Amino acid sequence: MAMQSISPALLRLPSVCALVGLSKSQVYRLIRAGEFPAAIQLGTNSMAWPAERGHAWIADKISASAR
Repeated sequence: MAMQSISPALLRLPSVCALVGLSKSQVYRLIRAGEFPAAIQLGTNSMAWPAERGHAWIADKISASAR
């Protein structure tokens, strides 16, 4: 199955949570454990995740479950 081309986008935490189906505390717990990609700093108090990192994390979970 070929990966779709995803246009570059930055997602804020609520969108990331909706995309991956996890709560914000679960997302931060996985980041601390090194199991989820960290956000990038946009400004002093602003962070976001590149959408392709979220989609790649989902794809990894799907392929891992198929093994």
